[in-house]
Amino acid sequence: MTTVYIISAPSGSGKSTLVNRARQIVPDLDFSVSYTTRPPRGNEQNGREYFFVSRAEFEQMIKNGDFLEYADVFGNYYGTAKHYLEKAKQRKHDLLLDIDVQGAAQIKQKIPDAVSIFILPPNRTELESRLRDRGQDSEAVIHRRLATATREIENYPKYDYILVNDRLDDSIQALQSILLAERLKHSGVREQRSAEDDNMLARAERCRLNNVRERLQPILASFATTAAR
Repeated sequence: MTTVYIISAPSGSGKSTLVNRARQIVPDLDFSVSYTTRPPRGNEQNGREYFFVSRAEFEQMIKNGDFLEYADVFGNYYGTAKHYLEKAKQRKHDLLLDIDVQGAAQIKQKIPDAVSIFILPPNRTELESRLRDRGQDSEAVIHRRLATATREIENYPKYDYILVNDRLDDSIQALQSILLAERLKHSGVREQRSAEDDNMLARAERCRLNNVRERLQPILASFATTAAR
């Protein structure tokens, strides 16, 4: 059985780094490279970070029914092609989707059993610092991303797991634990679980939405306070 994992996060939360590390350390995990109409940035390569296509090509793919989900974000289309899920099922692999909250909602409608993970920065100040350190965006774009992040974060209750990316090594271990714990649950194997498996399940469980609500309060407050200003 193929498990679909959805990972969403505000821009600058470190999602790409976590996803790349997860792909390196979790076996039998396929990754969907999204299609987009936005131009490449920096050293991005076609087929690695995204498939860069024209608006006309993207809209033809929509007409053809080629997408599991797609959305218009800041005037550019982003979408997940259906063939990634078909290939993952053929290979008996799981599938990891790196998509925004709009796309996540579409996937959950079509695949209710998909496992959703929302990655949060430690607070708004840290997110702004990360966006500035990237050196990719103008001041106007940074403010727009921060405003979008405030809106996106409001969707956190819709996700199964919440991962606060404050310490990279801990976050990588937590994400790995979530992916493998869900795989273990879906396998139905219980009698062969090891002590290591139990520890992994416990680490994943600590990231469950209901188990992190108290920790989230100061993070949410840091965004709400700024928005109120």
